[in-house]
Amino acid sequence: MLEKYKYPYLSIDHLKMGLIRSGNTELGPEDDDALTEYLWPIVREMIKTAIENRQNLIVEGCYVPFHWRQDFDARYLPSIRFICLAMSEGYIENHFGEIIGHESEIESRLVYADCTMDVLKADNKSIIDGFHRAGEQVTVVEDDYEKTMQRLLE
Repeated sequence: MLEKYKYPYLSIDHLKMGLIRSGNTELGPEDDDALTEYLWPIVREMIKTAIENRQNLIVEGCYVPFHWRQDFDARYLPSIRFICLAMSEGYIENHFGEIIGHESEIESRLVYADCTMDVLKADNKSIIDGFHRAGEQVTVVEDDYEKTMQRLLE
């Protein structure tokens, strides 16, 4: 999306690591639920500021709460395009090596020994189920990641 639209981009992961590494939080990289609670108020207000200033902004990361819409009133919601991308269990099973091979595509990451196929499946299921319960649409990669991304960008 960054390459296609040339919009500014905010990685919530970068924000997270900046706050952790600077000592502005006691939380660690693996404290996902607590990080969502900590980061979301900051990210939410950045989104509102971008909308108020009629600026485009791509916000990327997993620290968006399932019920994020309740934090925006009618002034903001029409300006937000929410995309949740997840992987099916079958896709993970058939492409696990490829998925792990891309883990540093956007940012360099240390390979975590606990990133197993089962952990990845459970994480994706949790995301899919949580956003579905919140009434959000989730785009699930079933067989071809590139084609799924192309459909989203059209």
